[in-house]
Amino acid sequence: MPRKPRFSLQDEGEIFLTTTAKSSTVRGWLRDGLVRHVAGRLYTKNVDDPLEDVSRRRAWDVAALLLPGAVIADRSAFEAQPSGPEGSVFLASDAARVVRLPGLVLNSRRGAGPVQGDTPFMGDALYLSSWPRRFLDNMRASRARTGVKRTLSRGELETQLERVLANGGEDEINKLRDEAAAIAPLIDREREADELAGLIGTLLGTRDRPLASPLARASKAHESWDEDRLALFDALFAELNAYVPTSRPATERISPTFSFYEAYFSNFIEGTEFTVEEAQAIVFEGAMPADRPQDAHDVLSTFDLVSDPAVRGRTPADSEDLVSLISAFHARIMAGRPAERPGHFKTTRNRAGNTEFVAPSRVRGTLLRGYERYAALPAGFQRAVFASFLVSEVHPFSDGNGRVARALANAELTAAGQQRLIIPTVFRDDYLQALRALSRNGNPRPLVRALSRVQEWSAGVDWSSPTSAARDLESTNAALTPAEAEERGVILRTTAEITSRR
Repeated sequence: MPRKPRFSLQDEGEIFLTTTAKSSTVRGWLRDGLVRHVAGRLYTKNVDDPLEDVSRRRAWDVAALLLPGAVIADRSAFEAQPSGPEGSVFLASDAARVVRLPGLVLNSRRGAGPVQGDTPFMGDALYLSSWPRRFLDNMRASRARTGVKRTLSRGELETQLERVLANGGEDEINKLRDEAAAIAPLIDREREADELAGLIGTLLGTRDRPLASPLARASKAHESWDEDRLALFDALFAELNAYVPTSRPATERISPTFSFYEAYFSNFIEGTEFTVEEAQAIVFEGAMPADRPQDAHDVLSTFDLVSDPAVRGRTPADSEDLVSLISAFHARIMAGRPAERPGHFKTTRNRAGNTEFVAPSRVRGTLLRGYERYAALPAGFQRAVFASFLVSEVHPFSDGNGRVARALANAELTAAGQQRLIIPTVFRDDYLQALRALSRNGNPRPLVRALSRVQEWSAGVDWSSPTSAARDLESTNAALTPAEAEERGVILRTTAEITSRR
């Protein structure tokens, strides 16, 4: 007589199916409180968490067990998680079927199995729809008596298409259209492929179909925006709207010394490093080093901009003027680098470390939307902080964005009669970390504090002559590199702090 097979609970996943062979063993586990019944032949060895949580967390395991070979389709192909409070998952398989479990509903429609481009998932138990198939399936309208609709709304679908265009450009969205047309006959979606081609053509400006999504309509008008950046702008706006800055009225006249150090430090932050003496020779004597003419021109051009009384306090009058103003600033600062297209927005996406900045097709629209928040803030420090982050975060140009951002911030301070600010070398890392805190973590407070700190420092330095400025820079540790300051155990100090300690 053959021996009865032995089964171990350790060999089962968190959620599993029983079989005829192991049904008596599972009943024993159930009796001993080692497993719980979920539904049908489905059990879980998680005896602590609510069954609704287990089912939703293990949605793909459940789908693989109950509907092997199915394709994750319709809205689930985009969302990749259960939708709505009922936990709906939508699939295509060889049979129409609805499976209801605690916290999870599997909605399987009859449809084609995997085709070219669909990706094996959960081993090969399920398949994830390719991007072309996702769009084709979601082009078909759906209704729902209860819960969420099987497919995305037309507006949601247009927003997804706009993202493809923004992130991949025209080549990528045209490739999507062509691949969709190729698989459409395999999944009975020829009509949807024609509609998709019409939508793509509308976004590209070659056709004219009605659009439901505000973002898609803006894209057609070349004014689409980056939603993630708007969330950061909202966080900074809320912080600045509640912030009461210290009033630091401007006391300096248009001092060549201040403008020199403003240009010098603004370039040093970006890696254009000269000694003070070398930079002074470039700016005041026209001594352009033969081995670094472009770097030298950057310093000189920045000085010419920030010392020019005609633009020193120039602020944008409206959103279109913001675009014009920063383009004009960039044209002057980057005049010595024609390859960087001075005064023109970037054509390819740029990045710094792990941060990827706004896509070229969304630059203009994101700036326009950012201006709405800028204009609602009080003039002076609050607008200066917002304007500098707006340009820095959008990164509209291929290079020179930081210098434009700081020039715009200081123009706002000048227009409000407030002290311009300089970010000295010793404070470089503090400034960049404050930018990252907002850009990556959504925390605006470090940036507000950092810029207030350097404005306070700037207000205390005697900029009346190169000699007095050099003296104060040395006493406040301003010209040290961050590494030198760390080695000496010192930080940026204001002149008031030095005086109070004497």
